[in-house]
Amino acid sequence: MNNKRIDLHMHSLFSDGELLPSEIARRAYVLGHEAIAITDHVDYSNIEYISEIQAAIDDINSNWDINVLLGAEITHVPPSSIEPLAGKARDSGAKIVVVHGETLSEPVIEGTNLAAVSCKDVDILGHPGLISKEEAEIAKENDIALEISCRAGHCLGNGHVAQIAREVGNALVIDTDSHAPEDLADFNTAYKIGLGAGLSKEETLRALVDNPKHIIEKRV
Repeated sequence: MNNKRIDLHMHSLFSDGELLPSEIARRAYVLGHEAIAITDHVDYSNIEYISEIQAAIDDINSNWDINVLLGAEITHVPPSSIEPLAGKARDSGAKIVVVHGETLSEPVIEGTNLAAVSCKDVDILGHPGLISKEEAEIAKENDIALEISCRAGHCLGNGHVAQIAREVGNALVIDTDSHAPEDLADFNTAYKIGLGAGLSKEETLRALVDNPKHIIEKRV
């Protein structure tokens, strides 16, 4: 397949990634990405500073044929802090807001998924692990996408997430959660990950193309 790739969950060295925003964008461009979001980890300690990479993003968007969006991933915070932090992220310029969901590979506090899907400033619930049907239904009501993750560890819940999303009718996205150069995935690789999660070809294409485009159009 030669489709353009959209990935709305990536990290730079401004949180725990290895690359500058410009290098992320360059590598993504070479792999055929149409758009990416740089969603560095945030809590109350650094939420005010996420806009510091906006100048780099503006430079990239002015010179290369790739759309880079400023984002944030609210990570390992008390569930009650998710809604105010999401609002602060928007105020700081974030176009894409991800919440670090209850992945099976990290000790994320119980209640994070519910708080995230209840907040309309959130766009994507990242790697939501064993998300419940009730939480998925709230996510659908609030137009919040659930993530199929390409990242080791976080991908352990992909099959469950795909199954729940099919039952409820949730929008899915397939993101890499990239932290290093080797984490980036072209369209064909991401497509295979969607199929491996149990999605049909049609569901995988929606998760790779239609659903992320909907998020971008809604917020930009």
